[in-house]
Amino acid sequence: MRYLLLPALFATVASAASLAPARVEYLRTIPSVREFTKPKNFFVKVFQWVVGEAEGKPEIVRPYSTTHDSTGRLLIADPGQRGVHIFDFEKKKYQFLKPPKSQPFQSPIDVVCDTQDNIYVSDSTRAQIYVFDTKGKYLRAIGSQQLKRPTGMAIDSVAKRLYLTDTLRHQVLVFGLDGSLVREIGKRGTAPGEFNYPTALTLSKGKVFVVDAMNFRIQSFTLDGNYAGSFGKLGVQTGTLNRPKGIAADTNGNLYIVDALFETVQVFDPQGRLLYYFGSTGKKPGQFQLPTGISITNRNVIYIADSYNQRVQVFLARRAME
Repeated sequence: MRYLLLPALFATVASAASLAPARVEYLRTIPSVREFTKPKNFFVKVFQWVVGEAEGKPEIVRPYSTTHDSTGRLLIADPGQRGVHIFDFEKKKYQFLKPPKSQPFQSPIDVVCDTQDNIYVSDSTRAQIYVFDTKGKYLRAIGSQQLKRPTGMAIDSVAKRLYLTDTLRHQVLVFGLDGSLVREIGKRGTAPGEFNYPTALTLSKGKVFVVDAMNFRIQSFTLDGNYAGSFGKLGVQTGTLNRPKGIAADTNGNLYIVDALFETVQVFDPQGRLLYYFGSTGKKPGQFQLPTGISITNRNVIYIADSYNQRVQVFLARRAME
């Protein structure tokens, strides 16, 4: 079954390419953690009630972003639950990641993994990056003194650098994985290389692509921070942006931009030409209500945090594979 759902807000078709079959196949929905939770017997439930332990596992409440580690585990940052859901589909296991009680999450927004499968979580309210090992053991915090509102992240595995959008600093910050600040990119403004509330970023083909949300554009930079170009403008037509949120790239370097107002995903080539789009407002498969984050695996499987529908939807980008 395939879906190419055209949002009603897009009043004008920008090009013939936007009408071409998108070849984005809906695969499944991840609505809850219950399929990973074994029913508890009566005595276990009584014990949990006596000691005050919550029954069952936390449900997906307000998913904001997703990522994968090298073993194929799916990680979902959920500010509604103040934690990170970790799904191991192969082993049918579930884990709910939380930091030490002395430093609880307040608003975990994004999650990424390095080559060692260490887990990095940005907390926009606490203004720091939490780092855990692959088993979920808390290791350290990054950027506690430099950050104002950390949001989107991406890791350059070769250079061992963490790229981060700080929305209230109107900058992209680059850290070493040890937490040392390497570089600051941009400042507040509307000129090329400047930002107005950046929210997310991705690395693709040797460039950093940044969602410059309130300038309604996507800006690109070299990995060392030099401005490379931009595309996008405010509008309600195909190819324009209104409330851009998440961004990810497929194996061909095409960029998938989640727009929370249009409740759709627009797909552009690296030069900013619209290729196609999918999604519409609703609760059915392939529809969204306030979608936010997006991630794409090296097999072009797409995971989209469908925030208000309290689920993650899974698609396959066949165009990128052909």
